[in-house]
Amino acid sequence: MDKYEIVIIGAGLGGLQCAYLLSKRGYKVLVLEKNKQMGGCLQTFKRNGITFDTGFHYVGALDKNQALNKLFGYFNLLHLPWHRLDTAGFDEVFIQNKKFLYANDYKCFADKMSEYFPHQRKELQTYSNFLEQVGNAIFDPIKNPSEDKMVNSPLFNQSAYSYLHNLFSDPLLINVLSGTSLKMELSEQLPLYVFAQINSSFIQSAWRLSCGGMMLAQSLASDIQQMGGKVITNAEVTKITEKEGKLESVEINGETVVFTDYVISDIHPQATYSLISDTPFIRKVFRKRMLALENTYGMFTLNIALKNNTVKYKNRNIYLHKHQNLWQNTYGGELQSVMLSYAYNPLNSEYTNNIDILVPMTWQEVAPYAGTSVGRRTMDYQLLKERKTKEILDYIGIYFPEIISNMEHLYSSTPLTYENYTATVNGSAYGLRKDCNKLLYTILAPKTPIANLLLTGQNLNLHGILGVSITSLITCANILGRETVIEEVNI
Repeated sequence: MDKYEIVIIGAGLGGLQCAYLLSKRGYKVLVLEKNKQMGGCLQTFKRNGITFDTGFHYVGALDKNQALNKLFGYFNLLHLPWHRLDTAGFDEVFIQNKKFLYANDYKCFADKMSEYFPHQRKELQTYSNFLEQVGNAIFDPIKNPSEDKMVNSPLFNQSAYSYLHNLFSDPLLINVLSGTSLKMELSEQLPLYVFAQINSSFIQSAWRLSCGGMMLAQSLASDIQQMGGKVITNAEVTKITEKEGKLESVEINGETVVFTDYVISDIHPQATYSLISDTPFIRKVFRKRMLALENTYGMFTLNIALKNNTVKYKNRNIYLHKHQNLWQNTYGGELQSVMLSYAYNPLNSEYTNNIDILVPMTWQEVAPYAGTSVGRRTMDYQLLKERKTKEILDYIGIYFPEIISNMEHLYSSTPLTYENYTATVNGSAYGLRKDCNKLLYTILAPKTPIANLLLTGQNLNLHGILGVSITSLITCANILGRETVIEEVNI
């Protein structure tokens, strides 16, 4: 009889970080990944010798003494080939035929924006100070956890939309400050904290990873196994057995049964609860509420391989917006916003070998083709991709014709592709949609109605690398204790 103290479902970043921390504390841990490749949205793929990222493109707050630096120091990820983006302009936003640079450092950020909007200098300083306060309190959810405090906090129950419109009078400035929005889904219900925490971390510092995000997953998995844990791919959890209010075992691939003391799920909450048969400990009304949760949009992605030494590397990310009001984007149908991410090659830093282009795309656009498998989609689906591709390339060509004229290979994917390869429900880019008016329903805690079932990952509190990393600590605190986690990670 196989028995593990902790079984973790899903080898995304959150699942691997939980496994790392718990293995390091001496627990016998098993990580189960249903796909042939671990990593979730960290996955990469290789075509014609070039490595492309799927969902990972850059991180924030990785400089010395910053939050992600502390976390990645603990998780032994600082040795990877990180490359810092241009501190004077790590992001560049194009809107209303004008371009605006985001600078690192809170003061430099405010000063740079004030050059574009001198009449809003005072308000920009207030905004910058606010972001710094949010950044300084990044570990508060671990050190001072309180559901009541969250619900009553203006950071959570106020929308980012209302905050920006109350502070700034210039609508163009509001849209410029929202211009790197492809790191989150903008909506009038987006909690202020989500918007502020993400923007704050990147303003601190911004970094790419040479050779792709999969290196994060590989490093974590290697260390987990050296510490006595196991990470297994092609291992789909097909059933979870509950007995007297506690989970007793998990079934793998419909045949193998493994017993456990705890289950941590890094997969979507809806998928998690579907694995557990009817039990009085998970009420029908609770299951119904979970099924009613909405997911954020997905991405249509173009991965472009370029001819050698033809396109100069840009040490920043580019955001192009066709419309003036980013908060009114519908993200479906007509092209509205585009992100360009240039891959960094340390062996030839003057030029880039490949560029990833990301465009928001709703699940509704690909829903008619759900259930079909990769390589066996209908002709209508292929025509949809071709239309999207042409529309995007025509738009990109207005600003960067050198990309279009020097393409060697082109690959495209939709939210349906992401769902197939990363197991994210509806190919969602940022997990469950957060709503400042429904905090208790849309921001989930790791604890569940079943005592020894915990959740982790981007669907809970915050998405993104930093958000998921913090959530993994909160999840593990439910097993180890909050003080132990704080001391272990030294935060």
